[in-house]
Amino acid sequence: MSDRSVVRNEAYQKGSISIRERHNERENETYYNADIELDKKHLNVYFKQSKVSYSQTFDNMIAAGTISTRGLKENAKVIDELIFDVNTDYFDRHGGYEYAKSFYEEAYKCAVNEIGGEEYILSAVMHADERNKALSEQYGRDVYHYHLHVVYVPVVDKEVLWTKRCKDPELVGKVKEVIRQVSHSKKWPRFKTATGWVNSYSLLQDRFHDHMKRAGYIGFERGERGSTAEHLNDVEYKTQQEKKRAAEYTAVAEEKQEAADKLDKTVEKKQERLDKLDESISVKEKAKATISEVEAMGHSLPLVPGVHFTADEAQKLKTLAKKSVNYDKQIADSKKKLEAVKLEMSGLQSELTAMTRERNIWKQRFEDLQRRVEPFMLAILNFPQVLKDFISRHWQERQQQKTQNREELR
Repeated sequence: MSDRSVVRNEAYQKGSISIRERHNERENETYYNADIELDKKHLNVYFKQSKVSYSQTFDNMIAAGTISTRGLKENAKVIDELIFDVNTDYFDRHGGYEYAKSFYEEAYKCAVNEIGGEEYILSAVMHADERNKALSEQYGRDVYHYHLHVVYVPVVDKEVLWTKRCKDPELVGKVKEVIRQVSHSKKWPRFKTATGWVNSYSLLQDRFHDHMKRAGYIGFERGERGSTAEHLNDVEYKTQQEKKRAAEYTAVAEEKQEAADKLDKTVEKKQERLDKLDESISVKEKAKATISEVEAMGHSLPLVPGVHFTADEAQKLKTLAKKSVNYDKQIADSKKKLEAVKLEMSGLQSELTAMTRERNIWKQRFEDLQRRVEPFMLAILNFPQVLKDFISRHWQERQQQKTQNREELR
C-alpha cells in the first residue's frame, strides 16, 4: 500500500468542544482508544497551546474584538478542527519521531495559511503517544502513529453596510466596517461538481500535498479529493481502522488455513504411499518365507531314500532361489524408502502442527478484534445520537466528580 496523506476537517458547537479538548490535551484518565499510552504523552509536541480552555479562549477573542459572532444562531458550529495525517509506516521509514516533528511543524505552517492567521488557532498538537498495534506486532517493536490536531475558529471577512436608518442618505448601502465573522459554512462553502456537492475543504488534499512537496517532504501521495476518509469523525475513523485490521487478520488466517489444507492433502498422499509400501513389504516378506521353506525342503530331500527330482522341478527350485536373492534386495530397498517416507512424514506433521497453531493465533486475534469493534459499530450505526449523548454525559459526570473531590480535599 502506498503512503498517502489525509486532511480531515470537523466542525463543533461551542458547548461540545470540551470533549475534543480533553482528548487533544490528554486530560482524560482513560480512553476508549486502547492504543493511547498516557505515560508517553510527554512526547506530544505543541506548536500552539491555550493557557485556558478552548471555550474561554474563544470568549476572550470575542471580548478583544478579534472575532465576531454577530448574526450567528445560538447552536451554530463556531470551532473547527483540522487533522493532518500520513500512514504510520511513512514516518517509521523516514526517521520516526524526529522526522514527524519536523514534518508536522511544516504542516502547521500550512494550517496557519489555510486558517488565515495564527491568532485564530486555539491549539495545535502533534500526538506521539498512540501506539500502532498492527505495525508493532509486525515489526516486533513499539511503533507510534504520529498525526496533528489543529483546533481553530473559522473566520471570514464580512462587510457591514450602512442601513436606511443612517442619518446620511449618501452612506446607505456603503461599507460601514469589515469584521472577522465566525462562520464555518462561509469559510468552507459547498460547491457542485460532476459527481455531486463537495465541501471546499476537500481541496485541502491538493494544497497540503503541494505545500509539503515545496518544503522538501516527498514520498507520499495526495489524499483522494472528496473521499470518505476526510469526512469521518474520530470514532468512525478508529472503527474503520479496526475493521481494516480485522480484514487483514481474516486474510492472513484464510491464507494459513489454505496452506494447512494443502499440507493436509500432502500428508494424506504420503500416508497412502506409506500404506502401499507397507503392503508391498508384507507381500515380499511372505514370499521370502515361502522360498526359505522350499530351500529347506530341497536340502532335506536327498537324505530321504527313494526321493528323486525331475529336471523341471530342479529348474523351478533354482528359479525360486534366484528370486529369493532379488526379493532380499527389493525388501532392503523398500525398507530404506519406508524410513525416508516416515522421516518426511514426521517433518510434515511438525510443520502442520506449527501452521495450525499459528492459524489459531490469527483466528483468535480476529475474533478478539471483532468483539472489540462490534459494540462501537452497533452504537454508531443504530444509536449515533445516544452514543454521543452518553459520552458527553459520562465525561460531564467525571468532571463534576473531580471538582467535588478537589473541593472535599480543601
